[in-house]
Amino acid sequence: MDELDLRKIVTVIILGLLIVLSFILLKPIILSIIVALILAFLFVPTYKFLLKKLKSPNLSASIITVFLILIIILPVWFLTPIFIDQSFKIYQETQQMDFVTPLKTIFPSIFASDEFSAEVGTIIRSFVSNALNSFMSSVSKLILNFPTLFLQLLVVFFTFFFVLRDQEKLILYIKSLLPFSKDVEKRLFEYTKGITISVINGQVIIGLIQGFVVGIGFFLFGVPNALILTLLACLAGVFPIIGTTIIWLPVALYLLLAGNIFSAVGLTIFGIISTFMDNLLRPIIVSKRAKMPSVLILIGMIGGLFFFGVLGFILGPLILAYLLILVEVYRKNKDPEIFVSECN
Repeated sequence: MDELDLRKIVTVIILGLLIVLSFILLKPIILSIIVALILAFLFVPTYKFLLKKLKSPNLSASIITVFLILIIILPVWFLTPIFIDQSFKIYQETQQMDFVTPLKTIFPSIFASDEFSAEVGTIIRSFVSNALNSFMSSVSKLILNFPTLFLQLLVVFFTFFFVLRDQEKLILYIKSLLPFSKDVEKRLFEYTKGITISVINGQVIIGLIQGFVVGIGFFLFGVPNALILTLLACLAGVFPIIGTTIIWLPVALYLLLAGNIFSAVGLTIFGIISTFMDNLLRPIIVSKRAKMPSVLILIGMIGGLFFFGVLGFILGPLILAYLLILVEVYRKNKDPEIFVSECN
């Protein structure tokens, strides 16, 4: 083995060690960095608009960063006490709630047997109790881990600022590392941009809007614990196929059984509007973009939820999408395009 080969081997070993050490170093904040990258991607059009007006990359990125801090910190500051209070109220109320009587009213033939009704009631009460215990445990951990959360937010905001300001340099640097031809590289970035917008805007943003519309109905018609229900509706709205119906329909049925017909009808109207907003907004936001089937987005979200937690709703589909993009690029657009459709 000559000296040149020895140097190459030593260089590869050192590089490998540095990569491993860097991963260990960044592992606690890797999700914060990814969140910052996604947020920077969303705010790129706003940044470019401000940059044309102000002619200063630092000032433009600073204004948007301050705006982002305000829209995150202010709602958290004002809504967290309400959220905690309603969480404890829901927990206390469900401990004494009768789950079987409403089911008997809706399905009298199925729940004719008292033994069967009691068994179903025990199962439902156990499931709800376990789910709420897990939820309350998560809320407690969130409060106790506030210092860590604060540091994670610092990473998000600082990374967001520098990525937004230096986005063009970052893209050029990434392109310089890719082992693809210019044609493949161009198509790869087109697919990536299109599918990212499709997943984030077409699924996450529209889902949040649908949940917000249902939330307006909760507040207008005086539904108890409306904030928690609105957050759940926003979360359900993000999921393809499932949607906000899984939240507002049981609440509307509860109001109807409780004799509050006006509120039940009003909430149902808001729920239907929320459902149809998907058909209204999706063609506007996602048209002329690379797309992937809803079932793959749903699989990505569920898998991402298990692996990454709440952020998996976004990261899961994106990771799956980027893998399929590479497959489609190397297929050279041979028909049929099953998983990722071409940008129009």
